[in-house]
Amino acid sequence: MSRVRPAVFSRRRALRLAGGAAVVAAGVTGCGALTKETTGRTLTTAARKPEPFRVPLPVPKEVTPVRGPGGADRFEVEQREASVEIIPGLRTRIWGYDGTFPGPTFVARADRRALLVVRNTLPVPTSTHLHGGVTPPDSDGYPTDLVVPVGGRAADWHPGGAHAGHGMDHGDGSGWTFHDGQRTYEYPLGQRAATLWYHDHRMDFSAPQVWRGLAGFFLVRDAEEEALPLPRGDRDVPLMLTDRSFAEDGSFRYPSLDPSLKGEPGVEEAYHSGVLGDVQLVNGAPWPVLEVTATRYRLRLLNASNARRYRLALEQDGRRAAPLTQVGSDVGLLERPVEHDTVTLAPGERFDVVVDFSRFAPGTALDLVNELGEDGMDRVMRFRVARRAADDSRVPDLLSRPPRIGRDQVVARRKFDFRLTDEGGDHGTWTVNGRPFAVGETWARPRLDTVELWALSSDFHHPVHLHMAHFKVVSRSGKEPAATDAGWKDTVDVRPYETVEVLVRFAGHRGRYMLHCHNLEHEDMAMMANFDVV
Repeated sequence: MSRVRPAVFSRRRALRLAGGAAVVAAGVTGCGALTKETTGRTLTTAARKPEPFRVPLPVPKEVTPVRGPGGADRFEVEQREASVEIIPGLRTRIWGYDGTFPGPTFVARADRRALLVVRNTLPVPTSTHLHGGVTPPDSDGYPTDLVVPVGGRAADWHPGGAHAGHGMDHGDGSGWTFHDGQRTYEYPLGQRAATLWYHDHRMDFSAPQVWRGLAGFFLVRDAEEEALPLPRGDRDVPLMLTDRSFAEDGSFRYPSLDPSLKGEPGVEEAYHSGVLGDVQLVNGAPWPVLEVTATRYRLRLLNASNARRYRLALEQDGRRAAPLTQVGSDVGLLERPVEHDTVTLAPGERFDVVVDFSRFAPGTALDLVNELGEDGMDRVMRFRVARRAADDSRVPDLLSRPPRIGRDQVVARRKFDFRLTDEGGDHGTWTVNGRPFAVGETWARPRLDTVELWALSSDFHHPVHLHMAHFKVVSRSGKEPAATDAGWKDTVDVRPYETVEVLVRFAGHRGRYMLHCHNLEHEDMAMMANFDVV
């Protein structure tokens, strides 16, 4: 491993955007509800698209740890290429953790240290981020903290090296850390039970590397959650929602300027606002079917798409059929369940919901739909009720006693504006507070174990994600938050021309972290900012 001092990226580091391609106006009514929503441009599939509801839903393999040094739980995983069938009859080359898409689901315990050993046999560097983890800074998956390929040379990946990329500052290589082929991430997991996920976070190339498959679930369990009578076992189902596009031979399509991901970063100009696929995948399968019993199920919903937003509902024959009872948000159980007709997920967000299929007769087909989709992308997956079964699960009125937070605890207030900033001429840059990302700069220095009020504003759909620090939404444009904002979160959907206020708790670790837009194309184009917990 080699380490070098921090320094600043030049403004050339941020890719520029054609002004006309970036923003489509969206009308706003009520408490931030949108009458028109656009998040990117669709990349069309050249292969014959599969018929919906023909393939069974795959469930990622759960991995339990082995006991490691000092009593820590130890997981091992290899990032490697693999050939898998996604479009029936065709093969797709993926980059996956253990060669699968999604990667394996790691199951860990709250307050028990976990070690994740990542070995990289891909042709490019990677950085693995535990999304939602309260993680020390040197294990957070910072974008310039890279694992280079096994057998490769760290010097080749320094700015100015053989595979430097033309968007970087070609100085002395400062601000970068390189690990030779393998590294161990340490997760103390001093946090509540939650549905977390892990994904690649490599500087300039997160979007195409996640698109190729580098993502998976990471579940944290604790005694409080296990004491609840919620559905469990086969009735506790993780659902990773992604959209992808395919070439005629079944390979992934993605508009990279350099498909090798070794040189020029970024995407073709038409896709600067975000890349949308036209094949809906759930756990890596196109429009799948899950056979269920007439019982309650817990569905762990994750939006792992690069740019697509989902407004999910359950329908039978085109009509709303059953509520989605929310029991958990991004980083833990709610205090009490909340019933929704629909839930909207921006990229990076998670919702744990319970669906009661006992109200439907065997043979009933129920569709999970996306009310924001069109041209086939309005359908997500199907549930088919197969038979009656015994069910001792229920959703209690009191789920948990999460930590309290209030405005009376605020010690500082800050504003973060996510915006396309005009740099003159016909081009602009995705920025935070008018500045593109710079490795050596910081936008804020909150103190450990304090609470701050952050106002997040936007000119577009920007899902804002905070590393390490968790928060609660307290208002949207001066009004009450939406019902779907309930609970502790790490990602919030900031919609066009609104301001979202969040109470942020800085508990866990000192060090450098970041906030950024989780539209991955925006992130790769410098829409990130550092904050230092001091």
